[in-house]
Amino acid sequence: MATRSQTAAVLLAGALALAACGSGGSSQSPAASGGGGGKTLVIDTSFDLKTADPGRTYEPTGLIVGKAVYETLLTFDGADVTKPVPALAESYELSKDGKTLTLKLKKGATFADGSPITADDVVFSLTRVRDMKGTPSFLLDGVEVAKTDDSTITLTSKAANPALPYILPNPALGIINSKVAKEHGATTDAQDKAEQYLNSASAGSGPYEIESFNVSSQVTLKANPKYYGTKPAYDKVVIRNVEAATQKLNVQRGDSQVALNLSGDQVTGMPATLQVKKTASANVIFLLANQDSGVSKTTPNAKFVEAVRKGVDYAGLLELAGEGSAQAPGVIPSQLLGALPAAAAAKRDVEGAKAALAASGLTNPTVKLEYPSELTVNGLSFQPLAERIQANLKEVGITVDLQPAPVTTALDNYRNGKEELGLWYWGPDYPDPSDYLAFLPGKTVGLRAGWKAGAAKDIETAGDKAAVTIGDDARKAAYEDVQNKLNAAGPFIPLIQPSQNIVTAASVTGLEYHPVWTVDVADLGVK
Repeated sequence: MATRSQTAAVLLAGALALAACGSGGSSQSPAASGGGGGKTLVIDTSFDLKTADPGRTYEPTGLIVGKAVYETLLTFDGADVTKPVPALAESYELSKDGKTLTLKLKKGATFADGSPITADDVVFSLTRVRDMKGTPSFLLDGVEVAKTDDSTITLTSKAANPALPYILPNPALGIINSKVAKEHGATTDAQDKAEQYLNSASAGSGPYEIESFNVSSQVTLKANPKYYGTKPAYDKVVIRNVEAATQKLNVQRGDSQVALNLSGDQVTGMPATLQVKKTASANVIFLLANQDSGVSKTTPNAKFVEAVRKGVDYAGLLELAGEGSAQAPGVIPSQLLGALPAAAAAKRDVEGAKAALAASGLTNPTVKLEYPSELTVNGLSFQPLAERIQANLKEVGITVDLQPAPVTTALDNYRNGKEELGLWYWGPDYPDPSDYLAFLPGKTVGLRAGWKAGAAKDIETAGDKAAVTIGDDARKAAYEDVQNKLNAAGPFIPLIQPSQNIVTAASVTGLEYHPVWTVDVADLGVK
């Protein structure tokens, strides 16, 4: 996605994100041609979708839809998540103390019904997300939203909140037409009843509107005729729920123009008429060693953790993950501000691992490694990774007992901090390094590793400092420091960022993988 958020949704679903010329899925195929000669884009993906209500959506497929239908105050330029840029806001400024974010609204922006977007719409939309207590409510925890004047909004936090500009682009924070939404049951509390309406109609200002919406089979979007910005290239976008093997067949024979969920193996040997984009995803797969002596007498031993860190064959795991994947030097993925450089990544050192194990005082230790049996991340199964880790650590003198379990069972043990060794992954709730403070003692993922508050004061102090640091350069250095300390003395071993493989027809242009909304369909063009 992890429990809050996208990550949890993806774990629970069992998975965690183009037509005018040529062949291989151009407008010559039935899928790419719309009625009246309009251009239709067909996207195949594995649905993780619950709603089209932006205030309730936090699943990957829902975020694709939300990005197309609702605009946010800020966004990102293409795949670059290191710098938020204006969208419905024409400018933004964070106060020197990091507590107040002031945004000026763009003039001339309108909703799909042609009515102007006002500061009141913004206040209503953001307050609704925060106070409805849906899945994305946590994004605005502790943030007060106020209208300063007809074109100015202020977001105020009690403590410094430098992550807020990186949070606002999330499609869950899309601005809705408050007048229309209220007419259909929208409120700014848990009594809100607008979801049914928002699943069938569009109350946003995005380049697309909802034509039809089915959470299990297909979502159809149509171009918003009153969109005030650059018109999208496609008149219609059809997003279909299709398993990966069929996605591959469909895109090869031109029945679709985009396949979002193919594994590294599946994209090998694609015909030259198709485009294959391979890039490291923002998901980080990691090992955790439980620090609770009530769970294990072995894994809390710091030298044992060092032996595991040095014993893993990272290059071998990358071979399993396939082209486009990358080793994770720290818990923050490479796309985000504060990611460690590749040179900081751990390297295999079998002799060093054996020495660390000897220094631990443990003799021929046996540990249980738990992981979800049916879960795949970016098409990569956990089973071969676990088997490879088992073989790696056997060379060091550690016996690993593999304990795969159905995702719901494994997830319960993971969340409750009951796993001795765990193999899991974390995807960003929002593309800011502060989301990774969850790995510190006493925090969400830290507690899953039995790492209680007070267990590592220097790391906790570094995390507290990073959380309130202002300015990109200073934040980058602060989060690098946190990760270096985590790598030296924490219970987590970052392994890999599996590859995100997206296949498109030759006719499709402008596709960039995005760690929050996978793909921005309005950015896609026709060659």
